Amino acid sequence: MKNLRLWLYVVLLAAAVCAMVALRHCDGGAIPLQPQTSSPQKSGGDTIDVAIEYSPGSYYTYADTLGGLNYDLLRLVAKRMHRPIKFHSVVTLSKALSQLNAGTYDLLAGQFPLTAEDQQQYLFTDEVTLDKQVLVQRVDPKGKVKVHTQLDLAKKTVWIVKGSPMRRRVEALSREIGDTIFIKTENSYGPEQLFLKVVTGEIEFAVINSHIARSLAKKYKGKVDVSRDISFSQFQAWVLKKSNTRLCHQINAQIKAIKADSIAYQALLRRYS
Repeated sequence: MKNLRLWLYVVLLAAAVCAMVALRHCDGGAIPLQPQTSSPQKSGGDTIDVAIEYSPGSYYTYADTLGGLNYDLLRLVAKRMHRPIKFHSVVTLSKALSQLNAGTYDLLAGQFPLTAEDQQQYLFTDEVTLDKQVLVQRVDPKGKVKVHTQLDLAKKTVWIVKGSPMRRRVEALSREIGDTIFIKTENSYGPEQLFLKVVTGEIEFAVINSHIARSLAKKYKGKVDVSRDISFSQFQAWVLKKSNTRLCHQINAQIKAIKADSIAYQALLRRYS
């Protein structure tokens, strides 16, 4: 049964990616992307090793097409820096952060909001985009949902990805509404799998970033609701080891330069909106 569910997630995710590709026209990527492994190797030299989250808003692949806002923007940054870049596809943020601290990766790019708490542990680049967290829930045959406002989450159980900053947001929301919101974590997979678990009915509620949720929801109109905000809009940034200040300054200089070319930057944002 577990293998059957896993196969169903894979099929559903593939269908969702196909739908996203049909909505976008992305250039083929020339840089090899390494799959997630239990023991990734650092490249050495002046190569920038980037752990990039596999998600619609960060990086995705379909057939010979590579795309994603973080993927395209990082390629542009590396080109401007005249440095080679090696991408490592990851789905588990907690493992990626551990390997970032170990020095295997130089940078983590994904749906990671810039928060005061995380700035005490990690170094963040300048903001790349804005996003927020939303609740993913099923819509019943009559078009109704169980959660209409944040207050309706009292005594409910929501799922988040292990290592995700969403935990602090849900805990804060629990205090704000004056009641308990139970939290469970997905330890092996990313936000897309949580979304698909809601679709298949294995879980009731998940909290993931809005960009991912809305991209996937296009495939399941009338079946899934992602309109309930869990947070305000937050800056999304890339993550580095606390001591890696030199690389952070170099990347920030390129981010500023790219943003200064507002036409090109806004075109990139619209491409993945």
